[in-house]
Amino acid sequence: MEEGHPNIPYLQEKFAVKILASHALRGDETVVVSREGLQEFFRSLKEDPKLDFNFLTDITAVDYLGKKEPRFEVVYHLYSLRLKRRLRVKVPLPEEDPVVESLTPLWKGANWLEREVWDMFGIRFQGHPDLRRILLYEEFQGYPLRKDYPVNQCQPLVPEREIQDTFVDQRSRNKLMQLQHNLGAKSRS
Repeated sequence: MEEGHPNIPYLQEKFAVKILASHALRGDETVVVSREGLQEFFRSLKEDPKLDFNFLTDITAVDYLGKKEPRFEVVYHLYSLRLKRRLRVKVPLPEEDPVVESLTPLWKGANWLEREVWDMFGIRFQGHPDLRRILLYEEFQGYPLRKDYPVNQCQPLVPEREIQDTFVDQRSRNKLMQLQHNLGAKSRS
């Protein structure tokens, strides 16, 4: 294996058909792969002792509207704790079908990361256990990090609603009771 970029030659040998492109710059290795069989590809990255990418650090996306086809890329950042190496994996997705396999069976932390990408870009993760908005409310229309999202779009107003059985909900109730108690005590004096 190449000294400066040890993962790319091994990955190209092991996954010749799957890897569409690769490059390394200043120790930063990147591979571009097709979306077919993505979960098995990542399972190999995680379980192969020569790679050992056991930590999924981030998932994000890029919208190349008008600059590149396919329009979207999902970008995964992996780290090998034992080997102290990083790898970026990019998966191109067409605008007409922005769907990729969920990695939640491999990394539980993928759950929230995939929900954020869904919420901001509208990229669906097939097999995700709970794919719903995480940063925006359910009635929000559109995906704000897409380049064609209208910045002056008005969103539907929804009434404020309680979030049942949560720390935030209970804390708010406690503060209200404390405020009412304090106000009642002041009015009696």
